[in-house]
Amino acid sequence: MDTLFFIGAKLVGLAIRPETWIVLALCLTLVAMLRGWMRSARATLGGSLALLVLLAVLPVGDLLLRPLETQFPPAPVLERVDGIVVLGGAEDARKTSLWGQTQLNESAERLTSAVVLARRYPQARILFAGGSGALRDVAGSAYSEAAVARQFFIDQGLPSSRLLFESRSRNTAENARHSFELAAPGVDETWVLITSAFHMPRAMRSFEAAGWPEIVAYPVDYRTGRFADGIGWDLPRNLALVNTAIKEYAGLIAYRITGR
Repeated sequence: MDTLFFIGAKLVGLAIRPETWIVLALCLTLVAMLRGWMRSARATLGGSLALLVLLAVLPVGDLLLRPLETQFPPAPVLERVDGIVVLGGAEDARKTSLWGQTQLNESAERLTSAVVLARRYPQARILFAGGSGALRDVAGSAYSEAAVARQFFIDQGLPSSRLLFESRSRNTAENARHSFELAAPGVDETWVLITSAFHMPRAMRSFEAAGWPEIVAYPVDYRTGRFADGIGWDLPRNLALVNTAIKEYAGLIAYRITGR
């Protein structure tokens, strides 16, 4: 059942991306032109162009992501920390394997912030959760986010005795369940959850559903800025933020329906 949910979520995510609809609209435009339906062709072409210009000029993604990023306060004050859970997603496992060096992506703050907290609370355990979230790895993968994170933490001087790694999970719900099984947190323990700010609402929901007794949100990797600062011509950035927002809202709805 988990595998079916994983595959279904990936396919739905692909279907609701704006660029998917733009490509489909262009295909419809071509078909309409070949059949001589010029009015329909002009309508679909004009709509596609208008959407592209809108996404290129206005930071629509900032407006969509901001409500997610502001649900939990940044850098909460923590008097005691027994453990730190770090969700995967900052690692480029395939490039790391190819080049033999740790390669991180734009979510690198998930790992770097974990190192900061680990040094601030030297008695806390660090649990990294992440296998592979790629659809091509549904049958198993030789590339693991956990393997990259292990090397990163060791390179930063963290002793292996403090580190726990969960490498089976493929999504946030599995992160929460498998991490709970591995850490077995006590009812009197305080654990901190580190993930991207936009992803924190869904992550907290999953961890609470998995039974974590005391988990504190520690959001990092903020993607949004002031709306006025984002106005300009930057289609790649704006499109990426819109896709991120759509994925998160869709994920929240799916997790709420399925109780994950």
